[in-house]
Amino acid sequence: MCDKKIVPGTGGEHYIPYEERTGNESIVYFTRDLSAEGLKKIYKRVSADLSGKVGIKLHTGEKNGPNIIPREWVKELVQDELPDASIIETNTYYEGDRYTTEQHRETLKVNGWTFCPVDIMDEDGTAMLPVKGGKWFSKMSVGKNLLNYDSMLALTHFKGHTQGGFGGSNKNIGIGCADGRIGKKMIHTTPGSDDMWDIKTEEFMERMTESTKASIDHFGKQVTYINVMRNMSVSCDCEGCAAIPVVTPNIGITASTDILAVDQASVDLVYALKEEDHKDLVERMETRHGLRQLTYMKELKMGNDKYILIDIDNNDARITLEDAVKDVKPFVDEK
Repeated sequence: MCDKKIVPGTGGEHYIPYEERTGNESIVYFTRDLSAEGLKKIYKRVSADLSGKVGIKLHTGEKNGPNIIPREWVKELVQDELPDASIIETNTYYEGDRYTTEQHRETLKVNGWTFCPVDIMDEDGTAMLPVKGGKWFSKMSVGKNLLNYDSMLALTHFKGHTQGGFGGSNKNIGIGCADGRIGKKMIHTTPGSDDMWDIKTEEFMERMTESTKASIDHFGKQVTYINVMRNMSVSCDCEGCAAIPVVTPNIGITASTDILAVDQASVDLVYALKEEDHKDLVERMETRHGLRQLTYMKELKMGNDKYILIDIDNNDARITLEDAVKDVKPFVDEK
């Protein structure tokens, strides 16, 4: 960690409209088909660079968590498209049902993640990856077994987050690949603090993003991103059954080989909803200053915040955000 005085950026509570952004455009694919078939279809659009041993970075959730990506969708994706892949996870920083490897494996059984190998990457220790261009860190501690993979698919349940404002691909990787005792502490806690969650707002977003950069730089082009915009509680899947009830409508699935573009498009789709439909989730993003995740990814040159949105349901037509969400329906609990 750097010893010099570091100042966080600002503006994490401020949404930047598309027309105010600069730079190049990436491709983001979109489908309204929230099903195993929809997931497989969009995966095929962004999987060309995945090869060798593939790790699927998935938030497997606390016991009986109601909002995680449906197990059967992931099972079909793995069996049909990634038969040799493993789900990859790390233990938690907080004490709970995934704090130790033994507890974590019991939770995986409860939640049904038994159809393919699940690698708890810090079970066998940790490794340090360089953070290129970071201001908070020069290295980040990750689960050691991350280094055993050639490629990574970030398969993310997009939702709110108590501390991050929202949890997209950036959060899934930045927190999810950092090991439970060292890496997550580096992100969440000021050294010497009695409050393990004392790092918040812009500083937290920047630390988390630098952690993400360490992991995705390790994989180079052999990493891709899918965000499933379903059951979007303002609470993270870490909160399990205690998550605040969902009120935001389901939207669809976004995918890209550009991490900033896929998270930015997902945020933009939420903002494109009617005010009464997006109020709670937007409030969560802005009050936590979560939008700093996006601007800091851009500062670190991790991707583009401009993109072309491709509707794979309609012959790959280029569509607007408004077109993508015009037919969304009020949220109904499918259970």
